[in-house]
Amino acid sequence: MSEKNIIAKHKIFLINLDKEEKWINSFVERGYRLNKINLFTCRYEFVKCEQTAQMPFLPEVRMDYRIFKNNEKFKEYITMFEDSGWRHVAGTKSSGAQYFERLAAEATHDIFSDKYSKAARYKRMSDYWMALFFAFLPIMVAFYVTGLFDFSVLYNWKNLYLTPGLWEMTGGEFWRAFLFETPFAVMRGCAAYFYLAIVLSYAYVGIRAWYSYKKEIKKQG
Repeated sequence: MSEKNIIAKHKIFLINLDKEEKWINSFVERGYRLNKINLFTCRYEFVKCEQTAQMPFLPEVRMDYRIFKNNEKFKEYITMFEDSGWRHVAGTKSSGAQYFERLAAEATHDIFSDKYSKAARYKRMSDYWMALFFAFLPIMVAFYVTGLFDFSVLYNWKNLYLTPGLWEMTGGEFWRAFLFETPFAVMRGCAAYFYLAIVLSYAYVGIRAWYSYKKEIKKQG
């Protein structure tokens, strides 16, 4: 296939499935179809296509959000959509985001039967990320209680330096000790900030997804 017929784009979407779906279909409307997605690098690949007698319609894309415990359930899920005229383009059993392309003229224009089931995508997303948050929260508390993790470094960076009497030293003695330990202090600090950021990001995604779910439900009311 000629490289002229391929478009590759890198794009990051935070939580908003509707926005991502609309962006993908903007390329479909220009005569391209979604070929594949690298979820790790956020790379979308589109290929030029022509409407033919076999495909006299735009191969529009719809998104769902589901995570599966095993491959068998995941395969059953994909087969169900294929039987309805939708091809699974991207997504794994544990990726959450699932992408489907319409391939049958008789297929409906959406993979959801109503607006409420479509809004439920965000609830599933919220449930998953909040479950991760509450799973890791006790670990963070346990680290703090047992002293394995000193969260005071988040607001008092001097605690990162363990050299006895460092802050009472002066002149060259202070700078030699300070510069020697700084690389180790930075590593200790990065670990604390990184762990906290990861755990809080779970809560952030979960809350944002819940807000999106309630917003979609409210539209229907």
